[in-house]
Amino acid sequence: MTGQNSRRVSYFYDAEVGNYHYGQGHPMKPHRVRMTHNLVVNYGLYKKMDVFRPRLINPTAMTRFHSDDYINFLKVITPDNMNDYTRQLQRFNVGEDCPVFDGMFEFCQMYTSGSIGGAARLNDDDADIVVNWSGGLHHAKKAEASGFCYINDCVLAILELLKKHERVLYIDIDIHHGDGVEEAFYSTNRVMTVSFHKFGEYFPGTGDVLDIGYAQGKNFSINFPLNDGMDDASYHSVFKPVISKIMEHFSPGAVVLQCGADSLSGD
Repeated sequence: MTGQNSRRVSYFYDAEVGNYHYGQGHPMKPHRVRMTHNLVVNYGLYKKMDVFRPRLINPTAMTRFHSDDYINFLKVITPDNMNDYTRQLQRFNVGEDCPVFDGMFEFCQMYTSGSIGGAARLNDDDADIVVNWSGGLHHAKKAEASGFCYINDCVLAILELLKKHERVLYIDIDIHHGDGVEEAFYSTNRVMTVSFHKFGEYFPGTGDVLDIGYAQGKNFSINFPLNDGMDDASYHSVFKPVISKIMEHFSPGAVVLQCGADSLSGD
């Protein structure tokens, strides 16, 4: 226990994040991040961590993964001018699941800054563990929004970690397959992506057990498709042996864990 307690934990949170609103009836609610922060405060967990407000990154940092055209579009689009950008809305898949809302780009900047800033702290050896509850938007593609996600902070954090670490492991326990991250690193052996997700007529429809990577990345994408009815004991029975073997054989310098709460029963 002593070793665990001595681990340095950094926690990134911006009080403004809970003010953003995807729209009435939309299941994605940034306010939940504020609710989570209130639990962190009221349980006294903040006393055991270094707490930071993310320093907003320059939008050009997002183009390490995303296309210039896509980032420029996200910067200028607003609910007031969206009728002038009909073609781009369609091209970049912004509309229904990924609506245009007030402060959308600032919201993206905020959650992405926490993940990139956290990765930088790990690289500088200023922390052993970093937490950013506002991040984990794993569906966003290079030039396309998807599944409530506009900027893929997971990919950008991994790219930051790769500046220092030879190998990075990405683990995704969201109920939905981590398709955006898998796609980004599908042909490299420096990043191993592992996703445990519900599969079969379920968004995003990817993540078959036979999808294992390509070229140099072959066997570096691991998918564990699951059926309905998963309970704690069953999840442990697959998660623990799979991850322990991966840690043993891949031996990553850093691990990125996407903790989608929607995989919890009743969420």
